[in-house]
Amino acid sequence: MQKMPQWADVVLIPLISLILAATLSALVILGIGEDPIAAVNMMIKGSLASTYGWGYTLYYATNFMFTGLAVAVAFHARMFNIGGEGQAMIGGLGVALVALYIPWPHWSLALVFCTIGAAIFGAAWAYIPAVLQAKRGSHIVITTIMFNFIAAALLNYLLVNILIPEGSMDPATANFPEATHLPTLHDLLAPFGIKFSKAAPANVSLIVALLAAFAVWILIWRTKLGYEIRAFGHSESAAKYAGINPVKITVIAMLISGGLAGMMAINVTLGESERLILNSTEGAGFIGIAVALMGRSHPFGVILASILFGFLYQGGAELALWTNIPRELIVVIQALVIMFTGALDNMVRMPLEKLFVALRKET
Repeated sequence: MQKMPQWADVVLIPLISLILAATLSALVILGIGEDPIAAVNMMIKGSLASTYGWGYTLYYATNFMFTGLAVAVAFHARMFNIGGEGQAMIGGLGVALVALYIPWPHWSLALVFCTIGAAIFGAAWAYIPAVLQAKRGSHIVITTIMFNFIAAALLNYLLVNILIPEGSMDPATANFPEATHLPTLHDLLAPFGIKFSKAAPANVSLIVALLAAFAVWILIWRTKLGYEIRAFGHSESAAKYAGINPVKITVIAMLISGGLAGMMAINVTLGESERLILNSTEGAGFIGIAVALMGRSHPFGVILASILFGFLYQGGAELALWTNIPRELIVVIQALVIMFTGALDNMVRMPLEKLFVALRKET
């Protein structure tokens, strides 16, 4: 029997953890001589009070949805995929090759095949760590972290020596053809008479991320493969007894995870920069870990947590621009959210479980 209702696990615990993180963040802001209420108001105004702010909030959230889903799928198979950053980098390489070297007549076709390219390249980058874990017992955390550094070095070499346009000093590919440029939310909403900022980078990749979340929900809770992934994650010995191949499940789960992380590149590479550049991931692969933890590895929770972290990113940029609060403090606030929703989860969970058990006994 569960010690607490499912809604409490999915909603109440993250909410309390978030309140604790916000309270401690307010104390930190007070400690440096700033007004925490004014800081929160500015964050809300800069990220949610205009379509421009929403455009950036949703742009960041799109990245975190992909990487959060990637981590969530691996979590269900009892694996900690720390390689989302590298998988997203290599996914960007897949996007660039498809966009640059195949003539596309329309952005819709380019989006479909660039998404496939990003997923294949991201999955390929997760394959070796998956095999090492499944067949050699190498710890997935160590191998995926190492592959992040290898991905960064490989991408640096390719952009500096091979993919860079002739005569350019910028370590980046040439601009993608105009036919591959994705419509922004302004372009998508204008035909319906809805005004949205032209300057905001949020684009049709947001819809792809939401569809990916729905697909992950179908996979994990409505398919045989998803059942096998969850069964393996709960108990490897029981899964073996039921005839589930642990090597197969480990590799497949990591391939799906890597593919989802690689798909982040359609937002930053195809949608925003419209070329492949260095450091385009900007830590989104690691934020995906916090998003998956806060979202309890459920796609709906991942969506909500992604929007929260998108708010923190955009709101933090506004604070750094218009106040004396340093940009690094926003990283501290993000770290506090991660700490309370991840490392200190039991600090909130255990008292709540006792409370619900006591309430159940009374009734």
